[in-house]
Amino acid sequence: MRAIVTIRSSNMTTGQGNSTSYTIGLLSKATDTKAVTIRYYEGLSLLRPAARTAAGHRLYTDKELDRLLFIRRSRALGFSLDDIRGLLGLADRREASCAALDAKVEEQLEQVRMRLRDLRAMERELERLSACCEGGVINDCRIVESLSGRG
Repeated sequence: MRAIVTIRSSNMTTGQGNSTSYTIGLLSKATDTKAVTIRYYEGLSLLRPAARTAAGHRLYTDKELDRLLFIRRSRALGFSLDDIRGLLGLADRREASCAALDAKVEEQLEQVRMRLRDLRAMERELERLSACCEGGVINDCRIVESLSGRG
């Protein structure tokens, strides 16, 4: 898993207190997310549409940066975009119980554990296949026999 580094840029302030604004390029660098992906997440309504400058350039705030980092971390943990939409909905309700969020994380953990079990079974089968090879020619190959159901 790659680490996600947060960079706060003070080059472009909005004039609204200490809030920082990010162009899509700065947000992209700050979150290690391609600009096309940021626009895609906007299109899916995972991110609010960005404010625009007079010239039409997108401007994002720290709030969008944090939300994008949330999305990136959730994706790195294997959550689907639909799951992330639900997680964001839960996270937006700050005073609500975290029981539903806990349940989603537990569900994802169980899915990861199931995939790990499946991967271990695949590993054992591949080890078995590898061990049955005696060298020689493909015509006599035990791996081919085994994969074709003849062995």
